[in-house]
Amino acid sequence: MLYRKIAEKIENHLKTSSKIMIVDGARQTGKSYIIRHVCKKLFKNYIELNFEEDFEGPGSFQNIHTIQDFYLQLSMLAGEKMGKASDTVIFLDEIQRYPHFFTLLKFLREDNRYTYIASGSQLGMALKNTTSIPVGSIQIEHMYPLDFEEFLMANGFGKEALDILREKYENSVLFDEATDKKLSDLFHKYLLVGGLPDAVKAYVETNNIVEVRRVHRDIMRLYIEDAVKYEKDSGRKLKIRRIYEMIPSNMERQKKRVVVKEIEDKKGKRYDNYIDEFDYLISSGIALGVKAVSTATFPLIEVTGKNLLKLYYNDVGLLTSVLYGNNIRAVLDDKLSVNLGSVYETVVAQELKAHGYALHYYDNKKKGEVDFLIDDYDTSTIVPIEVKSGKDYTVHSAINTFIENEDYAVEKGIVLYNGNELVEKDNVIYYPVYYTMFLSGNDEKDLIF
Repeated sequence: MLYRKIAEKIENHLKTSSKIMIVDGARQTGKSYIIRHVCKKLFKNYIELNFEEDFEGPGSFQNIHTIQDFYLQLSMLAGEKMGKASDTVIFLDEIQRYPHFFTLLKFLREDNRYTYIASGSQLGMALKNTTSIPVGSIQIEHMYPLDFEEFLMANGFGKEALDILREKYENSVLFDEATDKKLSDLFHKYLLVGGLPDAVKAYVETNNIVEVRRVHRDIMRLYIEDAVKYEKDSGRKLKIRRIYEMIPSNMERQKKRVVVKEIEDKKGKRYDNYIDEFDYLISSGIALGVKAVSTATFPLIEVTGKNLLKLYYNDVGLLTSVLYGNNIRAVLDDKLSVNLGSVYETVVAQELKAHGYALHYYDNKKKGEVDFLIDDYDTSTIVPIEVKSGKDYTVHSAINTFIENEDYAVEKGIVLYNGNELVEKDNVIYYPVYYTMFLSGNDEKDLIF
């Protein structure tokens, strides 16, 4: 099976915490698979309830509002597996389909008859519409597609090898030529495959780009079908599909941000007219939202306010599938005639998000634009990041201006570029772009209620 970092976190939680963990993330990121694997490893009795299937089928749990009614209904389906709290785990999959269960979780936890874990997509939207969030009872963990480290392990890298690489990175020791060549090669393949589990498995098992792209098309079709279903269920005519399909073309613009007037091709439309659509795309995990700031101070969440937004696909493989189809040479050969800027920015956004960073970028009319800003919790400062795919990676006037601004008290800037040297010059560190795998954030302050 594919190694996933979150498995250890789930296992430790089930062994030590009394809170109920809810694993949040986009469809097809492997939530159900990894929860199922860990639960069956730890518990004698494993019970799984899929609320999406129940909603589309018998609706057995649709009107359950008390723990007594829940246990009665559960006993009719899996009574022989209902043992003790120490040996019985109940997995509530797609919990967002029945939002009233968020409230019921509090009482199930207090009853302490069994161990519970849940998963959901569109969790942000569901909690937003929940009248009673069970404070003190749940912990939300976010799950994303495989990051580059997990992709390396899927392709034969051992954890010990990755630990050695990280130690070299922390000590600013450049990798030897053979190691760099191997990592660079696999990184470019990661740009093609991405980190969605089914696509990674298709690549590892077949090395066939046609099979990988088939998986990508199926997943994008699923995302769009979910959006259409959400629009229908909410009774509103939203423009989610249109915004989602605009992401690749927006990425080819100089500023790469969403141009709201083009969503419906109507003048007078503003950012506020599409808040529900943006919320859906980001909360469901199928798009990564990068918020603009014009004044940068630590922590960035306190200065986020501009109604400007960049959207990226949640997985770089989906982007290269749309842009290049089965043409692998455009990415593997880094052809000068092909602009890979949007691809590199997408993979960096994907890595930063998976590593616990909230995503921001700098947009200032007078001082330019910086691709990403991240919080450095060790120094309580902001780190600007520029992503360069071409040979002009040493040209970055915006990041220079940003660093020189005394109000921001910036200690260093990072340029991620398509090369193999590790260089520090004038408070800017130049890293090969795959070094993003070593940047580790603050786990986005896991949501604990």
